[in-house]
Amino acid sequence: MAYFLAFVGFVTLIVLHEAGHFVAAKAVGMRVERFSLFFGPMFAKRQIGETEYGIGVIPLGGYVKITGMTPGETYETPAFEARAYVNQPVWKRIVVISAGPAVNLVVAFLLAWLFFLGTQVHVATNAHGVPLVSNVVGEITVGSPAQRVLKLGDQIVSVDGVHGNAQRIRAAIRTHTCAGDAHVNGCAAVKPVTMVIRRRGVLRTVRVRPRWNASVGAMLVGFAFAFKTAPNGVLYSAEHSVTSLWHVTKVTVSDIAQLFKARERRQLHSIVGAYAITAQQIAAGWTSGVEVIALISLSLAIINLFPLLPLDGGHIFWALTEKIRGRKVSLVVMERASLIGFALIALLLVIGLSNDIHSLTGSGFGLQ
Repeated sequence: MAYFLAFVGFVTLIVLHEAGHFVAAKAVGMRVERFSLFFGPMFAKRQIGETEYGIGVIPLGGYVKITGMTPGETYETPAFEARAYVNQPVWKRIVVISAGPAVNLVVAFLLAWLFFLGTQVHVATNAHGVPLVSNVVGEITVGSPAQRVLKLGDQIVSVDGVHGNAQRIRAAIRTHTCAGDAHVNGCAAVKPVTMVIRRRGVLRTVRVRPRWNASVGAMLVGFAFAFKTAPNGVLYSAEHSVTSLWHVTKVTVSDIAQLFKARERRQLHSIVGAYAITAQQIAAGWTSGVEVIALISLSLAIINLFPLLPLDGGHIFWALTEKIRGRKVSLVVMERASLIGFALIALLLVIGLSNDIHSLTGSGFGLQ
């Protein structure tokens, strides 16, 4: 089921990308000849107005055919030629081409927002961004005195009658000493600590002898407090969706720019690896699956905006070049530039597939 859901997620992202181009082209008056779910010959199709809608036999995304985007096209009528992509103002072409990546960015934001809402809580911080500590036991050291009397989730109400925050409770524990005030690693305190705890709503009193920890230079019982949490509200989730996606964008662009460094090159995966990772994360839980699909949608937008033909960014680049020059760019120049783009895309594909094969035949993709 996880692999099927991953497949549906991939197809949906690509179809939404193409739908962005489709809606924008219709909105600015370009002629859209075909909108296809999936590739290849159509086994089901229907003509509505001037656009043919259909479903192809190869389930790998979809495509939109806009009149005037293929070099050397001939036009059935002057009206069709006038509405062709190549004959439209630069701003219309940029709007149509940008719409695909824009949809992926919006989808990435919405999924990231859903992910943060789904995770429900986050670590609360003060005005300086420092995490706030609670009075709840969040970690217990194996073999420590605390392991015999405390459980995860216990709330420490007081220590030797001292109430207050985590700092005061720690200070109360550290007032205890070993016999003769000795500082020998592991020595037990002369007097036990009396702790009042709340466990599942019930108050209990427990006693435990702290031990001297030479590396810390203090008496410790052997537990750590959990951080305070706060609910992920709508605004918090929206804000952190933007900041998280922006951070991922910077890292992704940086890694691609340094692709010829061995470490960054090993991070690259093809659609095979992305698909496997997505399926694993979906199997781990719906929030993990949503998070990965959001990142893939963001990646589709980023990669498509690179200024290389046949990517969307290449079309935008040459449209802007035409605007700056004040005249059309030679088709020969664009075809030569597209060869560079195809070569780089092929290189990325080879590197990604190589990494995927190594991961699939080795220890996997490092997910837990």
